[in-house]
Amino acid sequence: MTHNRSKQARTFTILFAATAMFTACSGCSMFKKDTAHQAAAQKTQVRAIWVTRYDYKTADDVRRIIDDCARGGFNTVLFQVRGNGTVSYPSKLEPWAEQFDYESPGYDPLALAIEEAHKRGMMLQAWVNVMPAWKGPNEPGIRNQLYYKHPEWFWYDRNGVRQPLNHTVGGKSRGWYVSLNPCLPEVREYIVAVFHDLVARYDIDGLHMDYIRFPNEPVVAGEKIPDYPRDARTLELFRRSTNQDPDQNPAAWNNWRTNQVNQLVADVYKMLKDTRPNALLTAAVGSVPTRGLTHFQDGLRWMEDGIIDQVYLMNYTDSVPKFAQRFGPWLMSESEAAVVPGLGIRQKLETKHGAEIAVAQIDVAHNSVQNFAVFAYSSLFDSKNKTFARQNDAEHQKRVIRQDIILPKIQSLARQQ
Repeated sequence: MTHNRSKQARTFTILFAATAMFTACSGCSMFKKDTAHQAAAQKTQVRAIWVTRYDYKTADDVRRIIDDCARGGFNTVLFQVRGNGTVSYPSKLEPWAEQFDYESPGYDPLALAIEEAHKRGMMLQAWVNVMPAWKGPNEPGIRNQLYYKHPEWFWYDRNGVRQPLNHTVGGKSRGWYVSLNPCLPEVREYIVAVFHDLVARYDIDGLHMDYIRFPNEPVVAGEKIPDYPRDARTLELFRRSTNQDPDQNPAAWNNWRTNQVNQLVADVYKMLKDTRPNALLTAAVGSVPTRGLTHFQDGLRWMEDGIIDQVYLMNYTDSVPKFAQRFGPWLMSESEAAVVPGLGIRQKLETKHGAEIAVAQIDVAHNSVQNFAVFAYSSLFDSKNKTFARQNDAEHQKRVIRQDIILPKIQSLARQQ
């Protein structure tokens, strides 16, 4: 009871201080960590940055990225190596990523990133997208990809129509991920096998799971997504487990799908701890738990069940008070899993103002849980990434401004550790 009161008091303090002190001061200390529980969970503060699979092609790119991250004061790199059933390391299970034209680039990006990170005393977590198995609007350019090899593992609606690669509504069109069906035991076994191959062969400090949920959100405005998956095998597994029909008991159907994702997390956690016990299992989760549940993601449950080591909150907002408020449910957990608030550098805001908001959010995160993660590398540094970030002189100048405002804060925290 005392422990819960302490957590509640700290949460209320965060909300009050953030609301009263919306400020971009880079040195203010607004809140203090005050529980032994959190101290035990946080052996080392996390200053993380997400590096996407689009940020690198050559070995020199990887070396420069890790050097930029170290110079910026980050101590953890979330380095993406699996996007949609293709990978950025040699694998017997999945083909090389389309970013490398499905062929070896002549070096091992993951091995090099680990070497460069460890050389600088940094942690490197292999960032993997879990459910996405391809991304539209076009089909894969090779036949040995999951989209062709295992069509039965993908999502189908009640009419037997496969999840589309391209979504069109009112003249607007957008390609999007098509996903594996985690309700199928063979799919869960396959995903665990892919991750086991990675974990067994590479000296990673953690496995960072993204899209560990159903990517069932509308892709184009006004779109209504079918209630996936409705293939015969999935429905039979549900009926066998619950003696229910999805349309007769939608709540049971939702709960069952959530539990299939929970089971996958538990399976990955066991595999990781059996294979590389000191590595962390971490996950990017929606910062609002109730919204996460609409995607059958129950991050709070993973914490309570002890099957996750760190949760990275995708807490992307322009509001500092709202950013702080979203910590609440996660800080109330009795779990020893660490909470790492993730902030997005807001591209739509005036550059200096957006950078100042990022600094204020870093202050809130650091002073409440000591941890934070920044999305993303290409917002702070020039890269090969043309998918999420334009690469021209005007955008370069914006990155310089962000570096001048944001990096001194992170570097200062690094010196204090």
